[in-house]
Formats: sequence, C-alpha cells, structure tokens
Amino acid sequence: MELFNTTTRAELNLLPYGGTVNYYGQVMPLAMADSYLELLRNTIEWKSDEAIILGKHIFTKRKVAWYGDREFEYTYSNTTKKALPWTRALLELKAIAEQKTGETFNSCLLNLYHSGEEGMAWHSDGEKDLKKNGAIGSMSFGAERKFSFKHKQSKETVSLILEHGSLLVMKDTTQSNWLHRLPPTKLVSRPRVNLTFRTIM
Repeated sequence: MELFNTTTRAELNLLPYGGTVNYYGQVMPLAMADSYLELLRNTIEWKSDEAIILGKHIFTKRKVAWYGDREFEYTYSNTTKKALPWTRALLELKAIAEQKTGETFNSCLLNLYHSGEEGMAWHSDGEKDLKKNGAIGSMSFGAERKFSFKHKQSKETVSLILEHGSLLVMKDTTQSNWLHRLPPTKLVSRPRVNLTFRTIM
C-alpha cells in the first residue's frame, strides 16, 4: 500500500493493524527547517556508524550521533554508544516533537545520509534499552525520502514520503510487529538529516 499523500492528518494511523504510526507532515516553516538543517549538519558531533557483523567490524558512510538527558548507553548492531549532552538546537526540536505528539523523550539518535545512495535496511527498533512499546519521534530535514514499513508475518507494506521539516511517530506495538527501512535511491543527490527521539529506560 502506497501512501504518498502529504496532507495526511496526524490522527490517521498509517498502519492497518499491529501498531500505530502517525505522520504530522511539516511541523515548521520552510525557512526554519532550512536553518535547522544547516545547524545540525555543522554542529552535531557526527561519526561513522559502526556494526559488528559475522565478527567483522564495519564502518558505514552514513554518519550518526547520540544525545540525551545523561550519559545513556545504547547498544545495537553489537556496538554500544554513550549519549552526549543536548545541544540547544536539539532541545528546541525535542520540545517541538513533544508538543506535537504529547509524548516525552529523553534521548535522540541522529543519522546523516549524504545522498540517496545511503539508506537503512529492514529493521525494528526493539533494543532492550528502549521503553517497551514507547513512542519514537522521527524528524526529517533535507532531501525528501521514501520510508517503508513491512509487517513481520503478512509481509504487507506501507510507504510514504518524509518531507523536509516533518515529523512521524511510531508507537504501541509497531516495533514488535513491523519492520521499517529507508530504501536507497540514485534519484536523490541531496543530504538528509534524521532525528529519532526516544525514551531510554
């Protein structure tokens, strides 16, 4: 199922069953989104992502960063990261996400994709450090990219386009029942920065 309508109301659950995904669309003016994109690209302490796969230590072209209320440790792909203290810009964006969704977050994992050729494979955010069935707020800046969900049993898919300055929230049993991915594309040359606000227990 393809959901490319950018006027989707936030109250609409984009998933047919087994979870809740709400897309708020653009949550700030274009000029503000442009300003945050440049600020995030230039002030965040970006590092290549790491993973240990089949005993091999892999470094990705995609850059990541991890911030939070305190020095939370977050483990995925067999590697552990320690949160840095919030920047002013991240606290401002966290406040927007919390105001729009009614949720509260204590940390943020950021991804920098230099072009459409960098993406993310099918996965779910079910790490033991995360609040079970808690909300994850995903804020996007830069290039518009397709974002997809796939049900773990039925294999049914749902896709939408994430806009510059937009907010999407995944919550309830979404991570238990659905995978998600950012498919790579050669049609996009501009960078994208994605912030995923989370609650670490």
